[in-house]
Amino acid sequence: MTFVITRPCCNDASCVSVCPVNCIHPTPEEPEFRTAEMLYIDPETCIDCGACVDACPVGAIFPDDELAEEDEPYLRLNADYYLDHEVDAGEPKPVRTPKLPEGEVHVAVVGAGPAAFYATEELVRHPSVHVDMFDRLPTPYGLVRAGVAPDHSATKSVERTFSSTARKKNFQYCLGVTVGEDITHDELTERYHAVVYASGASTDKRLGVDGESLPGSVAATDFVAWYNGHPDHADDAFDFSSARAVIVGNGNVALDVARILLTDPDDLASTDIAEHALDALRSSAVREVVILGRRSIADGAYTNSEFLSMRLVDGVDVVIDADDLELGDELARQVSEGSVDSTIGSKVRLAREYADHGAQGADKRFVFRYLTAPTRILGEDRVTGVRVVRNTFDADAGRIVPTEETSDIATGLVIRSIGYRGVAVDGLPFDDAAGVVPNDAGRVVGDDGVHVPGHYVAGWLKRGASGGIGTNRFCGQETASSLIADIIAGSLPAPTGSRDDVAGLLASRGVEPIDSTGWAAIDKAERDAGRASGRPRRKIVTVDGLRAAAGG
Repeated sequence: MTFVITRPCCNDASCVSVCPVNCIHPTPEEPEFRTAEMLYIDPETCIDCGACVDACPVGAIFPDDELAEEDEPYLRLNADYYLDHEVDAGEPKPVRTPKLPEGEVHVAVVGAGPAAFYATEELVRHPSVHVDMFDRLPTPYGLVRAGVAPDHSATKSVERTFSSTARKKNFQYCLGVTVGEDITHDELTERYHAVVYASGASTDKRLGVDGESLPGSVAATDFVAWYNGHPDHADDAFDFSSARAVIVGNGNVALDVARILLTDPDDLASTDIAEHALDALRSSAVREVVILGRRSIADGAYTNSEFLSMRLVDGVDVVIDADDLELGDELARQVSEGSVDSTIGSKVRLAREYADHGAQGADKRFVFRYLTAPTRILGEDRVTGVRVVRNTFDADAGRIVPTEETSDIATGLVIRSIGYRGVAVDGLPFDDAAGVVPNDAGRVVGDDGVHVPGHYVAGWLKRGASGGIGTNRFCGQETASSLIADIIAGSLPAPTGSRDDVAGLLASRGVEPIDSTGWAAIDKAERDAGRASGRPRRKIVTVDGLRAAAGG
């Protein structure tokens, strides 16, 4: 028997550190880790000890003889990884915690998502390092709460890791506080030895085509926040009167949106989806979701596990036209010979299986169209369709180019899902083209190319809007390591004020931070309300409601 990693894998590598034979890859020390879709267990070297099962924060690891039928494809995905990746089995390197100089160090972490928590987890291992975590919302966990799809409850289990960090004596929440408005960047730097910004990438990218601003053309960032109960979007409204919706984009978020649109609302009713979204989806007329990808199936940005999960949605067919699976001569040759990377090879194989299987007569369907790009959103007063162009491979140019073939897709709802983008932070340099704060392993780098003492970034603001929970762990830990090294080197600036007066400063401005006790009260209120209706939680979706639940 061997163990197998399945779909909920969050890539946070907790399993890697406990494996006695180094049979889980890629490890954080390997280059592939930063871009890996998931982690994989080598069936040839696994010794069946089960240590990884207990360590996995999202319950993604199972014995191969206990796999559910829908998870059996992961046997092959795990094995395929080792066909084209040579790894060394052996004892993992021991993790050594460096000794810090005497004296307390106060750190402000701005943001409460995965990268913020993984950086904090490393920092609070040291009793002398005290972390205050700020977030403008009254709730923590960032995109784990407001971005992970409601039907992916296992992925949300990573919150247990975060709550463990938040229980440390040298940690405290300062939620419901907007840095830059309620308290300035300069006021933080005056009161803390270091400030770590991990506030994410909060805006969406645009298509740049005519008609994009018409009613009915929306950003996936807004739609996802709406169905996840984000307070900024609780009052949003979406028109589901059209039988077809079109999603532009080929990432995991695009697939999440597609599933939410077509999953039976009775099934969603057992999740933590926002109540207002559930009510709206019950009256939806959408029966087909077309997912457009500008490039080929090999360039799909969604993971194989998410691609696999599309066939698990009850009552929905997955439809792919075999003609849309063109790869180009060179890649087609590599796939045929089996010399292409296993992740790409598996994605192509899965798509071909979908194409061969065809529609089975279900009432609803996902339609994947590759090498298809929007050129215009159609309509006058609101969206009525999308004009698309067929793309093809140009071997001479070495890229994909548009053809003369165009067509129109009738729809009343177009959702663009082509990525997130960071926004500038007052007091920090910003690379507008890349949407990131210039940095060196998390240390902020000024316009003069020199590190800005006491200033750090983590997560999407540090590296751009790419990668999931596991990538954020590596990213957050890297930033924390840089900060710890600077503490040891004595290079952090000494505060001119005290963090003890932050509460008084905020109170003088009419701002009441929500601390750990307040968040615990919100969490209990939501879980109690959910329990009454057989759900994990029933989210409170307004700031006033959240503050009331916190006791403020």
